[in-house]
Amino acid sequence: MRDFIFEVVTNPVDEARRYVTNAKDLLEKNGQLDYETQIYGDRKYVRMAGNTLWNGVLLILDAVFHIKSKDRPHPDIVDYKDAITKRDGKLLKLVIVAYETIHIAMGYDGNPGKEVSAQGIRLTNEIIDRCAAML
Repeated sequence: MRDFIFEVVTNPVDEARRYVTNAKDLLEKNGQLDYETQIYGDRKYVRMAGNTLWNGVLLILDAVFHIKSKDRPHPDIVDYKDAITKRDGKLLKLVIVAYETIHIAMGYDGNPGKEVSAQGIRLTNEIIDRCAAML
């Protein structure tokens, strides 16, 4: 297995917010929103935006909780849930909903509904705000 070199993030809150900005830009510039139906025409960019948002969530969670997996090279959602449960129940609920909305509905399924993407952006911002208070 190869060694991974992780970049040290000096300001994880600003960096996570940059991920949100990048996701919004992807949708606005490339998503091909039909303003009448409020549906994006290109699922590829919805998926890219969802994955960008989820990476922003993981970045801020890693900064606060320093999550490591015991038996895998990278932590999975169970490792995150276990670490968050010990500290903040409301954040845990936000992360569970964000996982289903951002990672699954947007990132995997590419759900083209604008309201799904708007919900994903809102959840990401709430998680960042809650984690920023913990840093």
